[in-house]
Amino acid sequence: MTNRIGAQAAAPPNRPTDSESLQFPLFFFLILILAGGCAAPAEPIERKTPVLEAVTDLAATQSGDEVLLTFTLPRQTVDRRPLKQVPSIEIYRLIRPAMVGATAGPGSQTSLTLLATIPSAMVDQYVERGHIRYEDSLKVEDFPASGEASAEYTVRTRVSPKKESADSNPATLNIYPPPEPVSDLKGEMTHAGLALTWTAPQKNLLSQPVTIAKYHIYRAELTPGETSEMNAAKNPGMKAPAVQIGESSSTTYRDMQTQTGTTNTYSVRSVVQHGAEMLESANSNWAVVTTKPAVPPAAPQGLVVVFVPAIGEAPAHVELSWAINPETDIAGYYVYRSEQEQTSGTRLNPELLLTPAFRDMNAVPGRRYLYTVTAVDRSGNESQASAAVAGGVPNEHGPTP
Repeated sequence: MTNRIGAQAAAPPNRPTDSESLQFPLFFFLILILAGGCAAPAEPIERKTPVLEAVTDLAATQSGDEVLLTFTLPRQTVDRRPLKQVPSIEIYRLIRPAMVGATAGPGSQTSLTLLATIPSAMVDQYVERGHIRYEDSLKVEDFPASGEASAEYTVRTRVSPKKESADSNPATLNIYPPPEPVSDLKGEMTHAGLALTWTAPQKNLLSQPVTIAKYHIYRAELTPGETSEMNAAKNPGMKAPAVQIGESSSTTYRDMQTQTGTTNTYSVRSVVQHGAEMLESANSNWAVVTTKPAVPPAAPQGLVVVFVPAIGEAPAHVELSWAINPETDIAGYYVYRSEQEQTSGTRLNPELLLTPAFRDMNAVPGRRYLYTVTAVDRSGNESQASAAVAGGVPNEHGPTP
């Protein structure tokens, strides 16, 4: 018996149809795309914490009760990458009894304590001419009973809280309790120039007796209209910081270099000797003095000359009086005597008269004198002479000259 096969043979049971064969490649393509999108991301690259180069030019000097620290901020990291932000600053200090050549050494760095931290946002307040300037104010408790001590300073910088720079070079110096600052400096214009006077301090920061070796005098010109007393040499009212113009071994000083029409402020610093080292005190109070233009006061008016006869043991003499000058800055008066017309003659009083009166006890009997008076202001300007008035002491039983 022969088997018949129909016109179209049946498809094998495990073979896909034509439509199914088109769907399988698309399905696998989608699987590959999804698999690629869900792949695990690459591991993040670890960034190193930037570490700045160490400060190498830290310096320290004492002035008064402050130690001035100066240094330059680093400009790159230790791997020579440029610094992109302002770092914060940490200042460390170690104080101990003074020893010749004493340094902290590697084994004692833990004794350094954090003195101050300057946040990056405030660093620009400490910048002056490209350098950082920081002032450490010394206190009584910073000194041992002997007074002298050694101080060491170190600086670190950082741009990350995770890592700071290495220590800077150490700045070591001997520190001393400074003398108390002068508190009563006075200045005024006189006919001999601008005179400064003050009282010598008697003790230092630790209330110990102190011997002043000398005084340094500082001066600064103020901007027009600024007449208030200063509290610091860098006061905004000054045209420039105060500079030393001289020194004195006594509690007086005369400035002969002032310019007419300027307003200057003065300060005095006491100087003490510690072995080969000299230490200044802090600034005194600031004394403000204005040098006025050379406009002399008016000539005195109303001069009266009177002969006074001898009474008892008092010899005969000539008394003078005149009206007080109207100016408010009159320092005093000079009296002149002459025996010739149109000449001022000789000044009779070496020091200024504070009141408008004078007694001539040296008039020679029988001589006729011509008296004149001048007024002098606090800037040393002398007026023209008053109108001359005649007078004198007569000879015995003779007429008044």
